[in-house]
Amino acid sequence: MDFTIEFTFIINILISIIAGVIVGFERQWQHKLAGIRTTALVSFGSCMFVTLSTFMAGADSSPSRIAAQVVSGIGFLAGGVIIRDGFSVSGINTAATLWCSAAIGSMIGAGYPIQGIVAAFMLMFMNIVRRSLSHKVEDLRSE
Repeated sequence: MDFTIEFTFIINILISIIAGVIVGFERQWQHKLAGIRTTALVSFGSCMFVTLSTFMAGADSSPSRIAAQVVSGIGFLAGGVIIRDGFSVSGINTAATLWCSAAIGSMIGAGYPIQGIVAAFMLMFMNIVRRSLSHKVEDLRSE
């Protein structure tokens, strides 16, 4: 029995959870709808689906088929956090963050754990920088 596959699976699952926690930390800190638990679950779930697709890959199966369904399924899930109140819409960044968390988990599940962790830190960094940059643009606009 080849324990390399099982060990790689366990490591990738743990890395996907850590990556989800990294992304969710900033969201939780900002008191957003989707925080550490949600982003960790999205990353974990997409990692499992993509890993499953690689296990099932054969002559009549393509690993990209399940990954493509993860993309659309997460889009549906993320749509649930978008809230419209009159002319105001909120939750779009949180929905995009969930979608990106699924991409990170998918990368890790496809066997790219280092790239997935780098992407998680980049996503967290983008959310932090985007927030301060958008506030500065609003300040300039209101002058």
